[in-house]
Amino acid sequence: MPQKDTALLTKSPLAPDQFPALAEISGVELRIARARYKEWDRCDLTFAELCEGTSVAGVTTSNICCSTEVEMTRENLKKGTARALVVNAGNSNAFTGFRGREAVELIIGKMAAHLGCAAEEVYVSSTGVIGVPLPMDKADAGIDAVITAAPCSWEEAAATIATTDTFPKGAGASAVIGGKTVHLSAIIKGSGMIAPDMATMLGYIFTDAAIEPAFLQALLTNATRKSFNCITVDSDTSTSDTVLVFATGKAGNAVLGSFDDPGADAFAAALDDVCLRLAHLVVRDGEGASKFIEIAVTGAVSNESARRIGMAVANSPLVKTAIAGEDANWGRVVMAVGKAGEPADRDRLAIRFADKWVAQAGLAADSYDEAPVAEHLKGSEISIGVDLGMGNGRATVWTCDLTHGYISINADYRS
Repeated sequence: MPQKDTALLTKSPLAPDQFPALAEISGVELRIARARYKEWDRCDLTFAELCEGTSVAGVTTSNICCSTEVEMTRENLKKGTARALVVNAGNSNAFTGFRGREAVELIIGKMAAHLGCAAEEVYVSSTGVIGVPLPMDKADAGIDAVITAAPCSWEEAAATIATTDTFPKGAGASAVIGGKTVHLSAIIKGSGMIAPDMATMLGYIFTDAAIEPAFLQALLTNATRKSFNCITVDSDTSTSDTVLVFATGKAGNAVLGSFDDPGADAFAAALDDVCLRLAHLVVRDGEGASKFIEIAVTGAVSNESARRIGMAVANSPLVKTAIAGEDANWGRVVMAVGKAGEPADRDRLAIRFADKWVAQAGLAADSYDEAPVAEHLKGSEISIGVDLGMGNGRATVWTCDLTHGYISINADYRS
């Protein structure tokens, strides 16, 4: 049966009005082609050619049943340099044994020969249906097509790496390092099978800054903790999740190796900003989502405890469906806090929707009026606050509501 062309999916109501204007990154050239991994009328193979000397860092899924692509990415990251990125859409090539590995090795071998680089400098990601080996013939023909294709835009590349996404996603930033302006441009895909513990999607960040691989890795790991590991759509962590950052060094700045170097703080802030905006875009395209939800937790015994409590609320089907139905049922938030397995005291707990406290000191707030809360829930941007009253730990996480649209998309995913 022909597969659905995901370009025809209805655009999320939470999507931005347009794709952002992203800076060209010297040392990066993007191309796309049709490998026809699925029967759809769109490009599904993306190739980013990277200049010699490009540093790379990455984070990958914690899913034990990860793909060959993830395993090989982890090995390649030890080298710290990159010359190519290849992304296949429509087939995750996960849980496919030696046949899946052969396909990845074919892609890497052909691309390494084309660029005259080491195999360890070629990074491959695949996304889509699990359990179907990546077709060798299509992979082979796809590589031949993409290396001769004309250069493409960031938006075209973002659309090509997508699967069930309803809009292409990108973010950019800049920073000044020792008088040199450096740029960051990034694309990401993700809509379902989104939960933290890193990475929750396929994301690629490109910068012309000069940065040592070890420091770049430290910066990305820290940025991930505050962004990609603080979002959830459905509590499911994919077998293929990967985020990579490539630094070409073409901006001409003095190489960053630690926070002692001038401009390191500015670059770290720019990377943090890009990662957080990418993470938010994924939530805004959550499968079937109609509401973007921010959950701020304060007063926990530690920041990590606050994050876990926030994620318990964010992952609760009861909380998410109540918000989808615009029901001010704050008792479901109480339930989620209590099941998190983290220190909490019922008689100190306080909960708010927007700026209206609905519960304080373990009871319904004396001033509680459901009308303004119900009005807040009619909007598309929802704010929930949880205060434990036990310490200084705090965290903010982001999720979306759970609607029938999520069921429809995933019930029909393979048909």
